[in-house]
Amino acid sequence: MKLQIDNLDGNGLIDYTATIDGAKLPQITRKLNQAPEMRVGVVANTAGFVVPADGARVVLSKASGQFLFTGYLTAAPAVQYLGWGERGPVYRYNLTALGDEMVLERKRPADRAPFVNRNAGNALRQLAQDLKPGMFDTSGMQDVDVLAEYVPDAQKTWAQHAAEIGVQARAVYRAMNGAMTFAPVGATVYTLNETDENFWPEGLTLDPVDALINDVTVVGEIEPEAYVTDYFVGDGLTLRFYLSQTPFTKTSTTVFDEEYLGTALDATRWSVVDPGSAVLVSGGKLQIAGGTGADGATTVEFVELIEMAGATVLEHGDVEFSAASTGVLGGLYAGAVSVAGCLAGFQVTANGGQSNIQALVNGAASGTAVTTTTGHHYVLTTRLYSQEIYRRQQTFHSAAHPAGSGRGGAAVAADVRVVLEIHDIDPADPATRVAAATVLYDGVMTNAPQYCTYALVNAASMQCAIAFTELIAAVDAEVRSALPGQSYQTMLVGNLSEGAECNVTSSELEFFSAYAPAPNQLIEVHYRGSGRAQARVTNPVSVTAHAHGTDDGVRSALRRAKSPAARTAADCENAALAIMDDAAGMAWTGAYETWSDFLPGAAQDVFPGDELQVNAASRGAALAAIVREVDIAVKDLAGEHSRYTIRFAQDAAKWLGFEFEAGEIANLPEVTAQINTQVGNVFLVDLTAAAITQVTSTTVSVDAGTAPPQGGGIEVRWSDEGWGPDNDRNLVGRFATRTFTIPRLSAAQSCFLQQYDGSTPPKYSRYSAALYVDYPL
Repeated sequence: MKLQIDNLDGNGLIDYTATIDGAKLPQITRKLNQAPEMRVGVVANTAGFVVPADGARVVLSKASGQFLFTGYLTAAPAVQYLGWGERGPVYRYNLTALGDEMVLERKRPADRAPFVNRNAGNALRQLAQDLKPGMFDTSGMQDVDVLAEYVPDAQKTWAQHAAEIGVQARAVYRAMNGAMTFAPVGATVYTLNETDENFWPEGLTLDPVDALINDVTVVGEIEPEAYVTDYFVGDGLTLRFYLSQTPFTKTSTTVFDEEYLGTALDATRWSVVDPGSAVLVSGGKLQIAGGTGADGATTVEFVELIEMAGATVLEHGDVEFSAASTGVLGGLYAGAVSVAGCLAGFQVTANGGQSNIQALVNGAASGTAVTTTTGHHYVLTTRLYSQEIYRRQQTFHSAAHPAGSGRGGAAVAADVRVVLEIHDIDPADPATRVAAATVLYDGVMTNAPQYCTYALVNAASMQCAIAFTELIAAVDAEVRSALPGQSYQTMLVGNLSEGAECNVTSSELEFFSAYAPAPNQLIEVHYRGSGRAQARVTNPVSVTAHAHGTDDGVRSALRRAKSPAARTAADCENAALAIMDDAAGMAWTGAYETWSDFLPGAAQDVFPGDELQVNAASRGAALAAIVREVDIAVKDLAGEHSRYTIRFAQDAAKWLGFEFEAGEIANLPEVTAQINTQVGNVFLVDLTAAAITQVTSTTVSVDAGTAPPQGGGIEVRWSDEGWGPDNDRNLVGRFATRTFTIPRLSAAQSCFLQQYDGSTPPKYSRYSAALYVDYPL
């Protein structure tokens, strides 16, 4: 066994094996998704002894070339006086080293936009590449599983990110000798059988844990619930209209705000293809000067995907054209960047010495073109509105549903309204800065893709400067308005300086004074209500099997999911199923001590994340568990003998695919239990298209948006509670037709709709459609 140290003095790795103190032989600790640690003592026993330096590279290996540890000293050695020797005082230098990933720990993670629809291995690989480009060979990192979204918080260390991504994907990383791997937990399997000739009975410790759960409630985050539409009418004076519910709003607001400082684009934000050297950053602007003339050949792309969900505002920038240009600005693409593949963007074409800017939708120019004027600036904005806040369910794992086959992860279908607008600013006319933007396109993209590539620039031949680019996760509300006798148009929501007409807060819709709604102008506000995501799932078969005498067999638990985050009730259901996968009965933890010569399954080494199949019939145990920690104590350097302590546990004893958090949740609403075999088949489709079609002083006409199920109907209530055939206290009525009329009892009035079928008991929608009207009587 050889200990080598590179003191970073230009001499490379030096053999320190002969200096190892026999009383302080190497000890290595490996923990799941954490940097390994090695401690060893060396003695200055020769005249040429060099004291290991802080940050020195340390390698412990066998004669065969097998590495036991590679890493770096975390600090200068601790010096210990041992006494007087033949050459004078003798000192021992106690060394503490962490694994190779320590070089990443010492760097601050970049401020990145959230990873969207990225594979876990890809995300972790990217974080390592950001911190130390080319430092690690990452070819052995598997993609493992898709993360719906992961926010790389710059306040966390690389190791904290690695641990969290490992939990969400039920995967394990390892860094050794400059190579990094990432693989599903349990990818390597060893067998520990008490009938093996090298098995040491005294070395095996097994501890049973009563982990049975057959009635679990999972509490998640604040989720989008009711599909709300508020109806108002203008009177020529009123600027503020109070919303019937608090809109659900995603936590993030500004995803990024790029002002093009410095001399190059930020590689953690932008990916550039520029064979003609047309793209440069200068004078605080992104300068585009030319292109190859080919579609899709010169591009500036955002490195992450855009989720077509909720309300998103893409301000492509304040653009100033210096000559006639051809290309696409602010394009969203379902695949490769090309004009034909552009779902929505701004097509720029040459018009003499100027340029035309026109909406580009589904690869074709649409609507009126705006011709540029020399010296003017053009703020191009894309607004996306979807009633679905998330386009992909979260994925949850268990031992029965490991990485690659987790529960959940389904796509969420949605239509998306796309609004393309242009704000023409004349620097010589200050009034144009607050003038209304011109809408080039306002339409609905049916069954829109979940995610899109965003290319700020697709330049065939372009001469322009872009002052800024901003991506905003806006208040998830869509405002539509119609003047008397005219069709509805989407109102521009945002800041007045951005050419917007109104803004939406947590409680009200506010119009700017210049855009006060005219008398009898109809206004609609579409958004989602909010509430606590939760679900309760039971396993009646398990309950019955464990019922004895006065014991009813119920083993209940309440878990608050932290990671992966349970963002919706459907996520909570899948999380509950994953929990019950593992918590089906007795779970085990344990440890096994043995010599390196007799590792289970003739293994050369054992690492956290490996699976250990334990067959110990004499102890009533036959189990598959995951190694959580490995302690290695070197006992014989020359003979390369080490003492291994392998600690393992099953998921239900120590959760691998979950991180739970404690915390009081006040006024947790009651939730109806679902049988585990029925999850996913309990609710009907929500009435997302329900609308009020006419209002009189005494009636409200409603269109549910879809015909009711055979044998069922549309149930309408004054408040969002009491759903079901047995409660009539707040019931407006049950209707067997798609359209119907309900009474109007006040100027401001709400009603809630769900559809139900003819089954026994009837199934209902998961979320209500909430319709609120505030018209004068």
